[in-house]
Amino acid sequence: MPTRVNRQTVDLSAYPDLMVLYLGMRVNRLYGIRTFFSFGRKISESVAGKPDGLLLHEPVYYSFFPMNMGMRQYWRDLPSLLAFARSEPHREWWLDFLRDSGGTGFWHETYSAKGGMEAVYDDVPRPIGFGRFAGIQRARGPMFGSAARLGRSDHGRPALTETDLYGS
Repeated sequence: MPTRVNRQTVDLSAYPDLMVLYLGMRVNRLYGIRTFFSFGRKISESVAGKPDGLLLHEPVYYSFFPMNMGMRQYWRDLPSLLAFARSEPHREWWLDFLRDSGGTGFWHETYSAKGGMEAVYDDVPRPIGFGRFAGIQRARGPMFGSAARLGRSDHGRPALTETDLYGS
């Protein structure tokens, strides 16, 4: 019986180092709605500038209650993703968030075509994604930076060090 389904696929051979990133911001407290919308505007403006290596940026809605929305991004490779994360204004937003999450929680999960997956969850009150089945641990030592969590070496200067964040 012939199908009526229009099946299609893609040839990703031109993207051997592709990185797929899911990011989300969850509103934990009522005043977090303001933080949520403030970050949304900043991110939209930033990706409109077409950072080097960003292939596609799409909004994603995870849930409306609690409000948890974010984006899916496709990056050419890990170095371009890390360069963006360490550049301004992204670096400053990240530092501001880590000083005070403003009633929200932030998370990301990264998938690499070369292999490896990693995630971080900041002020997310209940496990989501990988954390629901793989368990949660503190982002310290080898689990501190995304490149290390992916099992990659990274010789670039981080947006902040473990000592900057934790004080020791």
